[in-house]
Amino acid sequence: MKKLAIVLVLFICGITGTFSQTKDTKGLKDYYKDYFSIGVAVNPRMLDAGAEADLILTQFNSMTAENAMKMGPIHPEENRYNWEPADKIAEFAVKNGLKLRGHTLCWHNQTPNWLFTDAEGKQVSKEVLLARLKKHIFEVVNRYKGAIYAWDVVNEAVPDGNGTEIYRKSKFYEIIGEEYIELAFRYAHEADPNAQLFYNDYNTEDKVKREKIYQLVKGLLDKGVPIHGVGLQGHWSLYEPTAQELEESITKFASLGLKVQITELDVSVYPKEHTSRERKDTDKAEFTPEMNNKQAAHYKMLFEIFRKHKDKISGVTFWNLSDRYSWLDNFPVRGRKDFPLLFDQNHQPKKAFWEVVKF
Repeated sequence: MKKLAIVLVLFICGITGTFSQTKDTKGLKDYYKDYFSIGVAVNPRMLDAGAEADLILTQFNSMTAENAMKMGPIHPEENRYNWEPADKIAEFAVKNGLKLRGHTLCWHNQTPNWLFTDAEGKQVSKEVLLARLKKHIFEVVNRYKGAIYAWDVVNEAVPDGNGTEIYRKSKFYEIIGEEYIELAFRYAHEADPNAQLFYNDYNTEDKVKREKIYQLVKGLLDKGVPIHGVGLQGHWSLYEPTAQELEESITKFASLGLKVQITELDVSVYPKEHTSRERKDTDKAEFTPEMNNKQAAHYKMLFEIFRKHKDKISGVTFWNLSDRYSWLDNFPVRGRKDFPLLFDQNHQPKKAFWEVVKF
């Protein structure tokens, strides 16, 4: 298989190209140049010439593929990879001098069924699943070596709720056991020893779940597993988290000597829910002046905490570019529009944007 000539392109293009056309426009990345990188989750369509590509290059210096590098989209069949969307993202990042995060190598969602079953549809053995996981990680990580500086290796392996179980009862856990997490990190490190490797999860500010994630990560470190950071997804709302909850999470994970990144930031204008449901008559899609003010105040608080802990936080990534499109438009309520980002549906900065950069 032909490997991308990413490194060559990097030397040729440096950080010029389209990026240089926007150098006189101050963006988020410029305000935070002395703090941490500012990233955005993208899909390939955004990267075609136009307003979205311009906004990316003006405001951000880091990118994450929203879906294109997840196991289902990139590896839909055992002997077939769908490289084109991920390649387009990697090439755009390299050409324009943006850092690139890989998302994600092992996750219980958006995982193709073939991974867990044989030709007769029966569940595969532990040995077969580990071999498939290792091959997948090696193929993907090697293809983007030199372009991707950090990977979300394992995503959302810890369950919600107040139970004592540390591990989500996923197919990976059911077939392999808890060691699949350790081995995924070891495979990724072997494939690219220079990549920073993250464990990534949501609800990291919940006291019970935070402690479970802490125990999982500490256990990996105690075993000498190559893990370099924890990703706090940051799928929050106007009503969560509190400053205290956020600070406790940042400092707790950093106390292990790990990097902390906010990996999937958005602030929903609706109360947070984590389970998909049908839309009800009472589910109004609206962005009221009150919501606008509350969202601005919440973003202001979040970034005050981020700046305070700039010695611990190495990156903040928004999950989508503008309110024109967000995954929250369909989750948790199918068909309900949300307004969770710093730019409105016309790509113009909202009140929250100015609260984030006014310091």
